[in-house]
Amino acid sequence: MKTDSVGTATAEAKGATLPARFGSSEVPAARATQDRIDIPEFAPNLEPEGDFSPDRFLDRELSWLAFNARVLELAEDPDLFLLERVGFLSIFASNLDEFFMVRVAGLKRRIATGLAVPSPAGLSPIEVLEQIGEAAHKLQERHARVFAEQIRPALAYEHIHLVHWDELDDDAKQRLGIMFDEKVFPILTPLAVDPAHPFPYISGLSLNLAVVVRNPVSDKELFARVKVPDQLPRLVSIDGPRAGAVPGRVARFIALEEVIAVHLDKLFPGMEVLEHHSFRVTRNEDVEVEEDDAENLLQALEKELLRRRFGPPVRLEVTTDINPNIRSLLIRELGVEESEVYSVPAPLDLRGLSVIAGIDRADLHYPKHVPHTSRYLNESETSKAANVFAAMRRRDILLHHPYDSFSTSVQAFLEQAASDPKVQAIKQTLYRTSGDSPIVDALIDAAEAGKQVLALVEIKARFDEQANISWARKLEQAGVHVVYGIVGLKTHCKLSLVVRQEVDGLRRYCHIGTGNYHPRTARYYEDLGLLTSNDQVGEDLSKLFNQLSGYAPKSTFKRLLVAPRSVRSGLIDRIETEIRNSRAGIPARVQIKVNSMVDEAVIDALYRASQAGVKVDVIVRGICSLRPGVPGLSENITVRSILGRFLEHSRVFAFANAGDPVVYIGSADMMHRNLDRRVEALVQLNSREDVNVVLDLLQLYLDPGTSSWHLDSSGQWTRHHLAEDGTHLLDVQSWLLASRSRQRAVARR
Repeated sequence: MKTDSVGTATAEAKGATLPARFGSSEVPAARATQDRIDIPEFAPNLEPEGDFSPDRFLDRELSWLAFNARVLELAEDPDLFLLERVGFLSIFASNLDEFFMVRVAGLKRRIATGLAVPSPAGLSPIEVLEQIGEAAHKLQERHARVFAEQIRPALAYEHIHLVHWDELDDDAKQRLGIMFDEKVFPILTPLAVDPAHPFPYISGLSLNLAVVVRNPVSDKELFARVKVPDQLPRLVSIDGPRAGAVPGRVARFIALEEVIAVHLDKLFPGMEVLEHHSFRVTRNEDVEVEEDDAENLLQALEKELLRRRFGPPVRLEVTTDINPNIRSLLIRELGVEESEVYSVPAPLDLRGLSVIAGIDRADLHYPKHVPHTSRYLNESETSKAANVFAAMRRRDILLHHPYDSFSTSVQAFLEQAASDPKVQAIKQTLYRTSGDSPIVDALIDAAEAGKQVLALVEIKARFDEQANISWARKLEQAGVHVVYGIVGLKTHCKLSLVVRQEVDGLRRYCHIGTGNYHPRTARYYEDLGLLTSNDQVGEDLSKLFNQLSGYAPKSTFKRLLVAPRSVRSGLIDRIETEIRNSRAGIPARVQIKVNSMVDEAVIDALYRASQAGVKVDVIVRGICSLRPGVPGLSENITVRSILGRFLEHSRVFAFANAGDPVVYIGSADMMHRNLDRRVEALVQLNSREDVNVVLDLLQLYLDPGTSSWHLDSSGQWTRHHLAEDGTHLLDVQSWLLASRSRQRAVARR
């Protein structure tokens, strides 16, 4: 991933008032703004008594595009810090690339093979593809306009310029010429197209120049392709790496393809360069491995990764000024449809704006954030590193990243386990991790120290497959027992189990989280985690790891819900309990926070709850197929979306339970893949204090004075971020950052 993050302006930085409590009447009423993506209107056709019509669902693909439109709204927001807006433009482009590589490619593949069926929203596969194309074209054009009309002028005002070659002085041209000769020219490979050279293979997401040259001897025009090397920075700094970090000092950048274009004569000596145009292709890059037929999963996956490079194209991006003949040539040779061609102004591939977004200008970024150590792990400011095991014996520790430090909690837990001579065994799931992961290093250290170490590595984590294969082999070479889970299922749960010899016998220490063991993303992914030495949780994790590494298909659990067997059914059972309570006159409520809400069975259970009078609140970052506010079906359901400085990633499920609230946290989103084709784990919180912390957090997210997007029954998302008087509503992430700082200040007194 590839990494993505979506954010809003900090309330403190923009002068918004932080309420004393989240339900405060001091918070002004919200005012809706109307910028939103066009999605086909929904005309309710549902009987009041719950005749569940097929159009009760929103289409998931169109809902995903609406999510990316919300990301784009952040780039459009003039109240956000400028370089954060630039970052959102880059994230939007990266998100859209992945959508085409996976979702559009998968839909096209199913249509081609005759396996596609109507979507739960009642749309035929062709209708879905057509509506995707219509919405995606509008979004990509809007994306280009935001850069050209808003971001580029705003950057220029701050003396940060994306310039063209003819705007440069002779000195700058000379320096770039030397850079081209030394660093670019040696790795370029021009590929001719003629009877002796067929049209070359164009790799997915590569940026290319289509070049037309003339042979002065024969006067014949010829076509060639030059790939812009992706191992070099997409935008070249003209004035040095620190120029942009100094307010008032000019910082100029030029697109690498433009530097190549002005030196094409060096690639085609003796030829006359007539014209050049940039283009880009997106291919099907989803990975399919039939595990039942694979003798060795690693070898099968490596073979499939090689095949991925040659997936069929699903999108062709060209600049608006491209020669129509060149455009036709590319369409013909690449085998794309006219509807799959996206014409936008240069420059293409605005992922490259991440170079500018990374400029170290404090005045153009969110204020720096330093995560704090959980107060339960940091009993004394003057002590050495906290003893995580001693802290876990005292109480369960609920972590909220990135407000709580990952390095002094989860990472410290595993590092101390690796070095502690009393630790006998460590068992760990790894779905995504970083190239320099201290988690991997800790497991290696533990194995080399003679401990029993089991690592369950999910080598099919999308777009991280190659990296995970490398770490799997590195772990194996160090003596770690590496397994790849259960055939046919991805292992997505976030679990650590440490077995330690103590005076009274073996004790199990556990971590269960909602996010990956990835120290880098833990700094900007919002996630929850539980550190506990509870016997029931330890017993459950032992059973689950045995199921993952051996043969234990009939394991039962006390504090866990585990997919694919019991997450969906367990949550629906809890929803049904709320329905019964509501019908008995007992206050009932369901609150769910997820990345995606797609599963039809869960959505239908929420519809039944709404019809029974249960108040249902859903907080979803991305896709939502549920239609809230439909009379007779879902008028008691609200759906909110929070996009902020940090990527909202935690999954939470809370139930009123007749006054004795039940709260689960874990790894599962409400999608078919999570509930049916992945191993997921949710843990029930045991501490009333932890339960209340999570319930207060959910209420803060749902408060009408909190900035968020609201979903209506037609599928439209509307941003609510301004009060009636024009002031900003509460930015929840900024409030939480300020809250942690206040807690730390109090602790120091």
